[in-house]
This record gives sequence, structure tokens and C-alpha cells, in this order.
Amino acid sequence: MDMNKAITEMSDAALSPQEYAALAEQHGLRRSGIRPRLGPYIRELWQQRKFIWVLGSSDAYARHQDNYLGQLWAVLNPLLLAGAYYLIFGVLLGTDRDVDNFVGFLITGLFLFLYSGGNITKASRSISTNLNLVRSLKFPRAVLPVAATLSEFLLVLPSMFVLLILMVVTGEHITWSWLLFPVVIILHLGINVGLSLFVARLVHSSRDLRNLIPLVVRLLRYISGVFFSIDAYAGHGVVGILMKYQPFALVLDIARQALMGEFALDPPTWIVAGVWALALPVIGLVYFWRAEATYGRN
Repeated sequence: MDMNKAITEMSDAALSPQEYAALAEQHGLRRSGIRPRLGPYIRELWQQRKFIWVLGSSDAYARHQDNYLGQLWAVLNPLLLAGAYYLIFGVLLGTDRDVDNFVGFLITGLFLFLYSGGNITKASRSISTNLNLVRSLKFPRAVLPVAATLSEFLLVLPSMFVLLILMVVTGEHITWSWLLFPVVIILHLGINVGLSLFVARLVHSSRDLRNLIPLVVRLLRYISGVFFSIDAYAGHGVVGILMKYQPFALVLDIARQALMGEFALDPPTWIVAGVWALALPVIGLVYFWRAEATYGRN
């Protein structure tokens, strides 16, 4: 039975709602605005990986194309910020307690946190800035926050190579532990994917939360050990433990362990970081998927 015949049947006969639903299902028709099952949703999300790449890479390229220095700003911005923060926190405030190579400590924390902060900001707007796309095309809406994370990752990737060079310039020696730095990047990416899914749904559900995102990012910057050692200033009590093992601070901690000789490898921090990197994307995807039918409808 072809589609035209099905439409004729539906128009010529007075069918009950149940019969309409059965006939539509027989011909592969689905109601719009209905949340799909999680399994098919994940499969469809994977099938859209090329779409995610196009969205993420094109946005990353377009970010600085109108500037004379173009993509160099992806490296220049963190370098300029690092210089400003060194003057404020290293010279004026003296937050270098228990840290020998404070310049290396600072640039490691700043370069990696800029990715986290940029990711949260970008993901919070991923639905609202693409409403025309959401309302005109059918695809898993999780594509948008994931593409936002990819875009920020591509922007920050050149600065990661610059970071390695700067670590040598500041006096660090290349050791076998540097081989763990790509693992840090992968864990960081996983954590940010999960966070982007959470933030995208939260801000879509309550648009006013978007105005709080800059404040939240600024607060996280000050409690995640970007400019100071959490062990030295917060201690090992409950507050210190909570600050140290939250995902933003953990990423900075394991990166410093990988790149800086004065910080010994601490297996518990790597294990907890791995748990965050695995758990956040899974929980974030389920949380985002549960509101799939609402995106673009309000």
C-alpha cells in the first residue's frame, strides 16, 4: 500500500484515533514533537557526526576571520590574559605559595580553564542561537551543544601546543609524564561534552539563567585553582576536598602533574577525573534527551 492510498483511506473513512495511530505506524509515520526512545536517539546522534563536525569547525573558523590576525587570536588571547594575571596574582597579590614555577602553574591553569569557560558560555546559547535550524530540520538536538564543545576545542587546540612550548621556556623538562598530557585533553573533552549538555537544557528551560552564566564562569575561575594552589590555600578539610575534586579543578591538577616536575603523579585524582569524564556525558545526554520534545517550541 503506497502513501497516496493510505491518505485516501484516512480521508474516506471515519477512523478512530487508535485506528489513525495504527495506520500511521504501518506506513512509518510518527507524531511530531514526541521524544524518541533513547537507543535510537543515540544511534541517530552518532549518524550525525559529520553534521557535528561541519557545525563545530565552521563556527571555530568564523570566530576570528574578520580580524587582521585571524586565527592567531586563539593563541594571543590566552597569552595576553596570562601576562595580565601574572602581574595581578603573581606580583601584586603573591598567590605563588608552595609553587616554584608559578608562571608555568598559571599558564597551565589559565589555558585549560579558558576552554571550560568558553565551552559553558557557548553551550548555554547553542539552542537559542540556532532556533531557525531547530524549527526547520529534524535531527537530535544534542548535536548543537556537542558541536559547541567541538568548536571551542578546535579554537583552544593551537594554544595547547603553545602551552607545551611555554612549559619548556619556563624551565620544565620534557619527561615521560608528558605522554599523559593527551590523556588530560581527552578527559577534559569528555567532561566538557557532559557539561555542555547540562547547561544547554538548563538555559533553554529558564532563559534568565543565561544572564548568570558569566557570573558562574567567573566564580569557577576563582575556586578552581587557576591562580593559586588549592592545597596551600584551602587545606585538606571538607572545603579543600570539594574544591580539589570538582571537575574544573581536577583537569588543571592532572595537567600540572603531567607537565610540571614539582607535582608528583597522584593516581586518585586521575581516577576521579576519569569517572567525571565518563559519567558526565552519559548523565548529561540522558538529562538533555528527556527534554528533546521541548527544544524550539517556546
